[in-house]
Amino acid sequence: MENSFKFFVPLQVRFAETDMQGHVFFGNYFTYFDIGLTEYLKAVGYSYDDFLKEGVDFFYVQTDCQFKGRAFFEEILHVHVRVSNIGNSSFTFEFSIFEEISGRSVATGHITAVAINKETRESIRVPERFRKAIADYEPVAPVPSGTF
Repeated sequence: MENSFKFFVPLQVRFAETDMQGHVFFGNYFTYFDIGLTEYLKAVGYSYDDFLKEGVDFFYVQTDCQFKGRAFFEEILHVHVRVSNIGNSSFTFEFSIFEEISGRSVATGHITAVAINKETRESIRVPERFRKAIADYEPVAPVPSGTF
């Protein structure tokens, strides 16, 4: 099991999240990523509300999910989250989902977001307080990239 993630949130698979094949419907993994991301922001001490209070919002601009295995009704999944990159106006969350008991890998993926001015909707620099919160929380600070 992947242990390079400091943070995870447990989620129990609900019946409504499964499909006729009996496993989690693929689109629900993006919901799991979003739940993990929201809880991660709270854990690092810079929640979504903190972005908004600074006049900043963010748009998801790119997502991806690799399906590694199947998850089933009532299983507990651990959604591991970290920020893997902070650029000028973008930041990327990385995810790895494991089944709690067996530790089997279920999915990996990422979401890249772009910081925007809440009023104008124009891209802006990622807030310094967010950068500091991530650097203080993560054992290895994310490396800035040349993108966005």
